[in-house]
Amino acid sequence: MRKFNYEASDSTTGKTVKAVVQAETERDAAKLLIAQGFTPINITEADESGSNLFERLSNRITTKDKVVFTRQLSTLIGAGLPLSQSLHTVVDQTPNTRLKGIIQDIITSVEGGHSLHDSFAKHPEVFDKLFLALVAAGEASGTLDDALQHIAEQQEKDAAIMSRIRGAMTYPIIVLFVIVAVLIFMLVTVVPQVEKLYKDLHQTLPFITEFTVAVSRFITQYWWVILIALGLAIYLAIQYFRTESGRHTADLLKLNVPVFKGLFRRLYMARFNRTGQTLLSTGVTMLDMLSISSEAVGNGIISAEIESAAEKVKGGKDLSSALAVEDDIPKFVSQMISIGEKSGRIDEMMGKTAKIYEDELDEEIRTISTSIEPILMVVLAIVAGGMVAAILLPIYGLVNTINV
Repeated sequence: MRKFNYEASDSTTGKTVKAVVQAETERDAAKLLIAQGFTPINITEADESGSNLFERLSNRITTKDKVVFTRQLSTLIGAGLPLSQSLHTVVDQTPNTRLKGIIQDIITSVEGGHSLHDSFAKHPEVFDKLFLALVAAGEASGTLDDALQHIAEQQEKDAAIMSRIRGAMTYPIIVLFVIVAVLIFMLVTVVPQVEKLYKDLHQTLPFITEFTVAVSRFITQYWWVILIALGLAIYLAIQYFRTESGRHTADLLKLNVPVFKGLFRRLYMARFNRTGQTLLSTGVTMLDMLSISSEAVGNGIISAEIESAAEKVKGGKDLSSALAVEDDIPKFVSQMISIGEKSGRIDEMMGKTAKIYEDELDEEIRTISTSIEPILMVVLAIVAGGMVAAILLPIYGLVNTINV
């Protein structure tokens, strides 16, 4: 999908609208605008390179921006303000200029007679399928304020989980970076001095020091080769993981990699159940819930199993029975859903299941953080010990030679 900046006239209000639309070609963008009730005036492909990079990064719409916007809109609608007035009030309180522009486009669309769902749907890069489904359900049931509240809560829970995971990973990454930095510094500054000292005295270096010197020479002489190779490896890895095969490999690794597989599995089950509970509680159908939840989990293998279960449900099976035969869906999930089916409160049971997995995820994060620290200390001790041995052994050898 490519992005196009457009200027168009709203056929209902006659107002001129400037915004961004996603389409394969300029012709497709024009067709999309006409279908939405706009008369295109000017359409140009958006420039997403170089000069706009800083602007796009600094003006990124964060989860916090969306949560604040959603909560404010929910509060105003719940207080009885008309939708158009609520949006006008929210746009004045939005500091993010990019989000402000999108809200203004939504206001124009709503005042032109389009539903809020259709107005949000023009910006899929900001409002995902879960967001749109809940808005559509809220509009259909007349409980738009409650639906928006559910959206904000869902976004906050997802953001909190990812924040805890990133927090757990930050410490070991920093420690590893420091270890590598210190090791490189020692190799390119201290070790060459030891080698020079021994050469001047015509002495033979110990094996561990010879090996360290060889590594030091390679880094000093071929640092540009290392940088190019590292950059190329990172580029090829990024390109590979963008392919369907690469994404499948990454998803498979997440489900089976030692130490972290339990964390990822709990994360996916928490997402699936929390999304399912949110959707069902706002009146979304079972099949639509499964379709949206399969995309929300963030793992292609789990998504495929949820979609497989959806096909069985479409054929008349209970959701619990359909999920029970899937390899990567824990039996606990199907058992909890089965209880919900018998009591007629599937959404409530999925909410309880999500809470259980979220609590287990917190415990798993703490366990991993606690386990990583001593491992890093052992690695640091080995690296430091090796460097000390490589530097001090020659010095002790020199002292013994002099004494003799």
